[in-house]
Amino acid sequence: MPSKRETEREISKAIIRFEKEFMGRGPLETRSYIVDDMVLIRLKNVLTPAELKLAESERHERGRYLIKQMRQELIERGRTLLDAAIKDILHINVVSLHTDISAKTGERVIVFTLEEKPTFTDT
Repeated sequence: MPSKRETEREISKAIIRFEKEFMGRGPLETRSYIVDDMVLIRLKNVLTPAELKLAESERHERGRYLIKQMRQELIERGRTLLDAAIKDILHINVVSLHTDISAKTGERVIVFTLEEKPTFTDT
């Protein structure tokens, strides 16, 4: 059984893979944290150059809204892949997924809630 930190690194790698393959661009930095029955993932610099331009446009509020909407829809379409990745690593079913992205900073947060709290060799 791997340690908590090793598992968190494996989750980060899986999310980076998803972002690159499904979303078209990976983050520059990703950190995952397992807290009780939740997995929190923080991704930095996930926006494409086109999205950054849209967020900086004169009507930046509308551009940021469009980016958030599009990214939310993409996550929903890839939801089964994300749930499967977490289940493959933790061997625990995902109950729900919550996410938000800042079109201003290019940071995304993803939170998975699990059916139960995972156990590790170092806890």
